[in-house]
Amino acid sequence: MHTSGKTTGRIDTRVLLSTLWIVVVINMLKADILSLFIPGATDELAKTSASTGTPIPQLMLGGAIMMEISIVMILLSRVLKYKINRWTNIIASIITIVFVVGGGVSYPHYIFVATVEVICLLSIIWFAWKWRNPESQP
Repeated sequence: MHTSGKTTGRIDTRVLLSTLWIVVVINMLKADILSLFIPGATDELAKTSASTGTPIPQLMLGGAIMMEISIVMILLSRVLKYKINRWTNIIASIITIVFVVGGGVSYPHYIFVATVEVICLLSIIWFAWKWRNPESQP
């Protein structure tokens, strides 16, 4: 793999982070699609709306924003400069974990998919945290 003009046997961190974000996005979509087949799922959305006082369109907007953060991180992980890249990945992962866990439901498929998402997000945090500036190495 190319890393700052040098070939190494390791995967470029930018590629690794971007790929993990792709896995997160696919799993988010999968959880949402599978949830559509659960009878009463839309009724639960209405109950959430009523209990929080948040209209359903605003709940959907919140979900869309959270999904968009994960989608844009696929690109940003590849193009941002080292320092901002590290911190953007760490912060976006933490925000996404809070959303996945806090906004989750107790359906077995959701728990499974959310677990995969959180493992990927924790991996993003770990790899971003351990990432060393490739320009500072000889």
